[in-house]
Amino acid sequence: MIVQFRATLWVWEARPDEGWTFVSLPADESEEIREMTGGRGRRGFGAVRVEARIGATIWRTSIFPDAKSGCYVLPVKKAVRKAQRIEAGDAAEVTVEVL
Repeated sequence: MIVQFRATLWVWEARPDEGWTFVSLPADESEEIREMTGGRGRRGFGAVRVEARIGATIWRTSIFPDAKSGCYVLPVKKAVRKAQRIEAGDAAEVTVEVL
């Protein structure tokens, strides 16, 4: 499954000083991923392995369910933000492929 969307980067409120930056996947697609994975292949914290892309940067990571919103969230590491010249508050075109 491949999900393409535009989202605003945000900082995790629980640890704002540590710079954990995320984008939220759309609700409908998050529900499809939840149904598709059905617990199969899930890792700790309900994580699902993905390949992500923002701009020219592609990396493998995991998405995590967010209890507050019900959506999956994608961590966007500092190297990606730096390479694409984006930061919290900026919107980005994101592609996520469930592995």
